[in-house]
Amino acid sequence: MNDIIALYFAFLRIGAVNFGGGYAMLPLLERDLVQTRGWTTTEDLTDYFAIGQCTPGLIALNVATFIGSRRKGVAGAIAATLGFITVPIIIILLIATFLQGFAHLPVVQNAFAGIRVCVCVLIVQAVMRLWSKSVVDSVSLIMYLVAFLMTALSGVLPVAVPAAILVILSGMLGVLLGRAVPPAGTSGKGGSDK
Repeated sequence: MNDIIALYFAFLRIGAVNFGGGYAMLPLLERDLVQTRGWTTTEDLTDYFAIGQCTPGLIALNVATFIGSRRKGVAGAIAATLGFITVPIIIILLIATFLQGFAHLPVVQNAFAGIRVCVCVLIVQAVMRLWSKSVVDSVSLIMYLVAFLMTALSGVLPVAVPAAILVILSGMLGVLLGRAVPPAGTSGKGGSDK
């Protein structure tokens, strides 16, 4: 039961500072869940983000659910999810109740403009961390370039490539390229050379 409570309060704290959501949360999640608590690894966290991109809902909320489930099954998933959404729900209710009359004020608009800049910085920081751990060889660089081009072309093509499709295609490309160029120390057939 203590682990369930710990999951709730850990994600309550994370949800309380979830400005920017999604990838902007990656540095905080990595520091808290990987480095401080040891509940997951950076690689698993990155995988959860990829899966979260393919599933309905908020990426960071999906990650909370995945980690809660991995730690303590269904009860852990529920505790982590509820912890993550508690503070945002309270804040949204307060904003909906009180901010409507103030949203047009320059000070409020300027505050949101400043928050957007900070969110951009957090996303760039998350991208830099992901890059250093994900693009590690020529195969992963090729995969990055293909995914980047598909994303860039989405703005030019009449139909944008949905993020879920991009993640699935990247996974398929990883399987294909992984078979063509096995990681160092493996035979390419799932076994070790040792």
